[in-house]
Amino acid sequence: MDHFLGIDVGSVTTKLVVVGDDEQPIYALYERTNGRPVAAIQRALGMLSAAGMSLNIRGVGATGSGRQLAAVMLGADEVRTEITAHAMAAKCACPTVSTIIDIGGQDSKVIILKRGVFTAFNMNTVCAAGTGSFLDHQATRLGIAIEDFGDYALRSTAPVKIAGRCGVFAESDLIHKQQMGYTPEDLIAGLCMSLARNFLQNVARDAEGRKMFPAVLFQGGVAANVGMRAAFETLLGQELVIPRYFKEMGAWGAALLAKRRIHHSHEPTSFRGIDHIANFACHPRSFNCPHCSNNCEISELYIDDHLMSRWGSRCAKWDNLRLSSAELVEERETAIRK
Repeated sequence: MDHFLGIDVGSVTTKLVVVGDDEQPIYALYERTNGRPVAAIQRALGMLSAAGMSLNIRGVGATGSGRQLAAVMLGADEVRTEITAHAMAAKCACPTVSTIIDIGGQDSKVIILKRGVFTAFNMNTVCAAGTGSFLDHQATRLGIAIEDFGDYALRSTAPVKIAGRCGVFAESDLIHKQQMGYTPEDLIAGLCMSLARNFLQNVARDAEGRKMFPAVLFQGGVAANVGMRAAFETLLGQELVIPRYFKEMGAWGAALLAKRRIHHSHEPTSFRGIDHIANFACHPRSFNCPHCSNNCEISELYIDDHLMSRWGSRCAKWDNLRLSSAELVEERETAIRK
């Protein structure tokens, strides 16, 4: 059997999925990034290797905010945005899907499909209210384990009205209501309802007029919160579908996209190999290009002290990997002397 690997490197978590020819996951991993994406990627590959599975990796896909880094480290054959990857996995998990609510650690998004074709999406911009990191923070502040957060909401009998349009206002209002003596159950239920309403009024505002036709999939780490799920179902008046791999949908979609790329191109994979990736030395570096007013920040990735990739330039000046940052320093010093 051929296997295809997908990895989704986010700001909070790193997800890895391996699918077979039937496109169903045979291995899924969900780990904290802990601010160290290089270590998280290597740890994920190390855990996959330790699982002792006999794998024939024919293709690799990368997505997430750290997809460029992951693509270079793994030798990915396909690199796509989270929107494309999540939509691909959702269609595989539920062929009748029309709306996707995806809420992760730092962002939230709505994706609209018509007859299986992606047509529109919208993401949160400056406000992180309702994302996983925001809920983690509130759970810590209330002294409640995040795993129990949703259960508290379900035990509420009179949810408190919380201002949820902004994360700062939501937290301030939550503290105010807490000082008034409301129970944790009513506070959390009110917060979940407020955050769900904020998502529908703001994030989903430009997605087909906020009409969420069934089937509606709820995915991302926040889908584990039964309080948020209940709030969405109450406001939408319909039941949500929670996919089995709701936390790893981006990685699943990346694996599916890699499978399609390899099958269409008939080219061999660029994958570096599980054991090699888990053990090589990887060092990212960056510098600012002074050659125009854009002042682009150029990111470089070195593997075992060899420059493997460079990105961030608005022009093609630094596409040539033979140009090193040391040469840039020399050019800058020469320009100053002149």
